[in-house]
Amino acid sequence: MRDGDERDWPVPAGRLGRMLRLGGMASWVMGGAMASGARQLALGRRPHLPDVLLTPQTARRVTRDLRAMRGAAMKLGQMLSMDSGVVLPPEMSEIMAALREEARHMPPAQLRDVLDAEWGPGWRRRFARFEVRPFAAASIGQVHRARTPDGRELAIKVQYPGVRASIDSDIDNLGALLRLPGLVPRGVDLAPLLAESKRQLHCEADYGAEAENLRAFRRLLAGSEAFTLPELHPDLSTPRVLAMSFIESEPLAALAAAPQARRDAAARALIELVLRELFEFRRMQTDPNLANYRFDPATGRILLLDFGAVLTIDPGLAARFRELLDAALSQEPDRIDAAMEAVGYVGPATPPHHRALITAMFDTAMAPLRRSEPFDFADTELIGRLQRMGAALGDERGLQHVPPAETLFLHRKIGGVYLLAARLGARVSLRPLLEAWRAPAG
Repeated sequence: MRDGDERDWPVPAGRLGRMLRLGGMASWVMGGAMASGARQLALGRRPHLPDVLLTPQTARRVTRDLRAMRGAAMKLGQMLSMDSGVVLPPEMSEIMAALREEARHMPPAQLRDVLDAEWGPGWRRRFARFEVRPFAAASIGQVHRARTPDGRELAIKVQYPGVRASIDSDIDNLGALLRLPGLVPRGVDLAPLLAESKRQLHCEADYGAEAENLRAFRRLLAGSEAFTLPELHPDLSTPRVLAMSFIESEPLAALAAAPQARRDAAARALIELVLRELFEFRRMQTDPNLANYRFDPATGRILLLDFGAVLTIDPGLAARFRELLDAALSQEPDRIDAAMEAVGYVGPATPPHHRALITAMFDTAMAPLRRSEPFDFADTELIGRLQRMGAALGDERGLQHVPPAETLFLHRKIGGVYLLAARLGARVSLRPLLEAWRAPAG
């Protein structure tokens, strides 16, 4: 099949088929690396492993295959691309970042088979209209618009076949690919991140759990003037289908053309939501994909979508972050150092040189949070400095410490909201928002 026909590929549903796809991709990468290395030797150059592994042709093949796989393979790539704390080579980062784009949808025949299994063969009679072409497609499932005979406008999320059963094997196989020499810093232990990815993906593929998360967040945000959420329709929901009310909305990025005050208010609301999730709700939606945030022009509220990736936050972790926040705002170096170790940014065995680099990066990131005046998220200077510091940190030999998985997923949310605020060109006074959540005195 030609690359151009990729959009029509069905989702590999069986474990064997998925394993063969990932295994074939890894073999192809290694075969290409050997051929590239041989060519460099013939030219009298010593091959550099990351260079021969991550050629442009390899990048296109890996991106294409992971998109076609959907599911855990694509989701892990998205996780690693968004401020995960694991420093990847630029070429691998580009592959992972490409996976944030919309997934390929199921062909109509495969969609029909899934819905026949979930609703029964006569399911079309339950709708006045059902749009076969999805209006959104992601790593776990795709979403269709429908209308019931009683006039309900619905968004129907349908899970890709085989995704839930193949999570563990997909993550194991992709983990083996990431462990090829040169793809992650030598000595980095990916096992905790991969284990937490499996746990979170099992939760995300459990549409019953997602339905409960949606109900919970609707309760937590009831009466909010800033946010709106869809309503669950349990009569059409199953373990692989989630039926929700359809709310007319626009991409949040459309607010980029709105007046400055409107953009600032949206970013401020999103930042306040992260703080409430961490310190008040003790549960956080950890997938900051731009598609999960839309704007309802009828009410002026931000529409929140997709509650599969919800992290329950241990009270102890919230307390440790509260202490880190207080120490950072107070600019007390000894307290910051102890709090960073408690959160997991550094470990007891982290060498002093690496500890100093990580502390400097943290201090740079905190600078705009300590000021009372508005921070301009459109200013790329800070993010550029942090990216350069992260790249320098990734070049350090012997850097092996990886923060706990729950800390990485929390950072993924924080980083995603930062990017949303930057996309809006928002200006927000951050310190007043943070002061309300500082550790109590004494």
